Amino acid sequence: MKRVKVKELSAFIDQQVKVCGWVRTKRKSKKVVFVHLNDGSCLANLQIVIGFNMVTEETFQAITTGACIAVTGQVVVSQGKGQQFELLAKEIDIIGLADPEEYPLQPKKHSYEFLREIGHLRIRTNTFGAVFRVRHAMSYAIHHYFNKKGFFHIHSPIITGSDAEGAGEMFRVTTLDPKSPPLIEGEVDYKKDFFGKETNLTVSGQLEAELAAMGLAQVYTFGPTFRAENSNTTRHLAEFWMMEPEVAFYDLNDNMDLAEDLLKYLVGYGLEHCQEDIAFLSERDLAHQQTLPADKRNELSLIERLEFVIDNTFERITYTQAFEILRNSKPNKKKKFEYQISEWGADLQSEHERFLVEKHFNKPVIVYNYPKDIKAFYMRANDDGKTVAAMDILFPGIGEIVGGSQREERFDNLLQRMEELNIPQEEMSWYLDTRKFGTAPHSGFGLGFERWVQFVTGMANIRDVIPFPRTPGNAMF
Repeated sequence: MKRVKVKELSAFIDQQVKVCGWVRTKRKSKKVVFVHLNDGSCLANLQIVIGFNMVTEETFQAITTGACIAVTGQVVVSQGKGQQFELLAKEIDIIGLADPEEYPLQPKKHSYEFLREIGHLRIRTNTFGAVFRVRHAMSYAIHHYFNKKGFFHIHSPIITGSDAEGAGEMFRVTTLDPKSPPLIEGEVDYKKDFFGKETNLTVSGQLEAELAAMGLAQVYTFGPTFRAENSNTTRHLAEFWMMEPEVAFYDLNDNMDLAEDLLKYLVGYGLEHCQEDIAFLSERDLAHQQTLPADKRNELSLIERLEFVIDNTFERITYTQAFEILRNSKPNKKKKFEYQISEWGADLQSEHERFLVEKHFNKPVIVYNYPKDIKAFYMRANDDGKTVAAMDILFPGIGEIVGGSQREERFDNLLQRMEELNIPQEEMSWYLDTRKFGTAPHSGFGLGFERWVQFVTGMANIRDVIPFPRTPGNAMF
């Protein structure tokens, strides 16, 4: 008999089916045994009713928390509370045993710290099952959105010879023997390396997306990116996923319109298609908020934060306007900002971003026209000579969620900016060629996928929204 998923069983009332999954709990009553089974297809467990005369003592003892079983039986409307239907077992097969003395996921509450230590098993819990189902839904929704809009998905390279951000914090890719690399004049001779030059893991697919946009007009990349930052925080990963659209003939306003429309679509998709999981995660988020100091809590529940995005038009202000608001404000009557913003040109911190969203405007905020000295070389210079056509989108509870810009399409201006920042022209000749041959205005932005999943799920630590986190000192699996 073909297996039926738990999430599909409501269509099989009074029919005989086969289900497979992992045992969550088992309890005895006077006449029957109740087993709760989860197969990962949804949050809900399936209650299986097993008569005492149905199974041998050996089989009964093998049905333990964590064991994998297959059950054939009839789906019936449940007589008890807590579930709409249940399965009256006719036949049970033990697929995989789980020794209860060794299996670490017993039916009790486990801390996220403990679950990170057993990352190979944590996906079997309710919380992580919900998180990764939502993550899948968001990934699908991104592709669906751009496909409907006529965008083309570009696979940008993971191994690259350029640093899109100019940060220099990259993972080197090499086949050279670290104990005896080839040398030339005392330096490593990378011409003898696999690619004949220094190469690294990419920090962004943006530059390659720009090349594609100059022929296909509307493109996006969605793939893994890497940062060799020694940051052990709840907001940073060494390996994460980035989604980056790039559109020819878009100015900064077009870019902001696209980003706002995309984010509202993604939130709406999640609320429509992940109702059960998001409702469960909202309860977990509320419990987590109660453990935080009052001034660190989110005033809105997870579902309220998601609806906050859909229900409001994003406020658009310049960096200079944001600076004036922050300089003349306090987060509350008793306390100043931890990081004072007293000089124009300072970068905004998360507390500043959240203040603008949650206290001052009470809606998502887009800050644009940033000082050029705190932004990347490829951003289009404004006529004032001080700012560039950059924009960041700020959300409640998390601060910056999107960063983007109109790109500098003017060859001379781009060349001058690269010289100012000592970016080698020879290595970036391919990038400059797009400004020499048929240049066109274009814009794009980046959405860190893990940070987005954090926002949609309410998870406090970014390590809990990616299946196998890569952080300083940790590369398990």
